[in-house]
Amino acid sequence: MSDDLDSLKAEILRLTREFARQRHGANRPAGNGVNSESAFVPGQTVVPYAARVFNEDEVAAAVGATLDFWLTLGPEGEAMEEELAGFLGVRRSILVNSGSSANLVAFSALTSSKLPKDRRIGPGDEVITCAAGFPTTVAPIIQNGAVPVFLDNDPLTGNADLTRLEEAYIPGRTKAVMMAHTLGNPFDIGRVLQFCRRHDLWLIEDNCDALGCTYSVPDSHPLADLGRSAGLETPVGSVTRYTGTWGDLSTQSFYPPHHLTMGEGGAINIRRDMKLKVLAESFRDWGRDCWCASGKDNTCGKRFGWQLGELPEGYDHKYIYSHLGYNLKPLDIQAAIGREQLKKLPAFIQARKDNWQHLRAGLADLEEAFEFARPTHATGWTREGFTWDDSGCRTDCSWFGFMLLVRPGRSFTRADFARHLEEKKIGNRMLFGGNLLRQPAFVQLRRDRPNALRVVGDLPGADRLMNWAIFIGVYPGLTRAMLDYVIETVRAFVERN
Repeated sequence: MSDDLDSLKAEILRLTREFARQRHGANRPAGNGVNSESAFVPGQTVVPYAARVFNEDEVAAAVGATLDFWLTLGPEGEAMEEELAGFLGVRRSILVNSGSSANLVAFSALTSSKLPKDRRIGPGDEVITCAAGFPTTVAPIIQNGAVPVFLDNDPLTGNADLTRLEEAYIPGRTKAVMMAHTLGNPFDIGRVLQFCRRHDLWLIEDNCDALGCTYSVPDSHPLADLGRSAGLETPVGSVTRYTGTWGDLSTQSFYPPHHLTMGEGGAINIRRDMKLKVLAESFRDWGRDCWCASGKDNTCGKRFGWQLGELPEGYDHKYIYSHLGYNLKPLDIQAAIGREQLKKLPAFIQARKDNWQHLRAGLADLEEAFEFARPTHATGWTREGFTWDDSGCRTDCSWFGFMLLVRPGRSFTRADFARHLEEKKIGNRMLFGGNLLRQPAFVQLRRDRPNALRVVGDLPGADRLMNWAIFIGVYPGLTRAMLDYVIETVRAFVERN
């Protein structure tokens, strides 16, 4: 009977793979199969800013997991958590159902009563972040009763402008820094992490747009003691780590536009302190005190030997709750898809880098119309590569998008440019929420609770990004013909305006 079932499953998966090859050819990586140059018709075929990139491997994995019908997070999830942690070089990765949930769980873990009181983030404590970006980098701070402290953004990197970082700090009140690596461009980790060490602050890296980015410091740098990420080639005289492995906690998103996808999904990465793993899992899993995996009992060996809170001694540990948590697990089917995506991740990362460079070279002579994004620590771009500042720190970007800033004084606005791209069927996006302080939710918050947030200085950089920034795609499904069409379209628009 078992052999018959194995044979039947194998036949189902064979047919599944054949179906996927025929049905989903357009979603294959660029230049692979149906998604070829000949399939693109300029002006008719949409050039998305991002999309799913997969082949029959992911479809078969999803069907196989469905046939096994574990459904809730289980063996595929456990394997993906190990593989993701292994890729990054962290102690543990914990899967959740979205990148936003990852941010919520990561931040909530730092509010736990199981942490030392002087380090625990409580109501009214402050967390430094920056003004322009995606709202769910900031929302967990407010949702937990803490106070976000907004720095301005550097419009060329998209990341926090750190010139007023020390000014943002208040002894005894500031407890953490929580920032995103914008569009796959690492923020200045060297400066931010040294600041956190100096003041004994937590660092949460929102790595949702930046999976596969690296940051390097010289061997003489104070952060070199962290060592390099496993498996990474490190230039002589420096230490290189993936983003998402420098802070205490980091987060990932596996929504379809991101570097890999599970449909919906995300992860929290624990760099070193496994106590944070237990806390993050608790907040993900209803707030329970028990750390048994789903379907397993009595991992601690004393399931009926605890007395916590005001519960009677011997109360079932699987139903003891130390936190006000959530249920934010993904499905095992999603993890099966994610495991296949992880195998493709190195090629995806390289494609994003190559596509960004192709766009930058093709638009190089339009600097009178646009300012182009540049990596943190870069001082300029040439066709041979970037020039760098004298800090000795370097970034290697796994780009989420190709950002342009319309220069002041041009005869066209960002909206004019965006409409033109849409008319030509070229997908584009603003820099997410722009200056979040201008968003309706934050305007209302300031009216209702003026002390719910704090702003350091003015925010001209964040406003510049809100008013003039736009980004277009670099994802691995873009063909060279698509990229060349984007270049031709942008150039023609500038020439007419």
